[in-house]
Amino acid sequence: MRTPSPPSLLSLTVNTALLNISRINDLSHLPEHIVLELFERTLKAGKLNERVLRVFMGTGNEEVLAIIAALKIKIDLSPIVPTRCDEKFRMNWSRR
Repeated sequence: MRTPSPPSLLSLTVNTALLNISRINDLSHLPEHIVLELFERTLKAGKLNERVLRVFMGTGNEEVLAIIAALKIKIDLSPIVPTRCDEKFRMNWSRR
């Protein structure tokens, strides 16, 4: 019987990055093929959320951006509206 070869250092690194993807803030220093592999594995693992998506988009990797566009993934940009007026934000004409 043939014994399986040990995993490569690259494979172990990508696995570890995938486990900690929610803690990673910047991927721009990684080679493009690693970013692409990590993105594909993140999708397969179901770990893509808005924050992680922004990190991948920040790399500028054209293949990752093409996959995002092909899957029609968009970030919701709903504005945050203040619900309460503080004293310092009131206008002078409103007080009489």
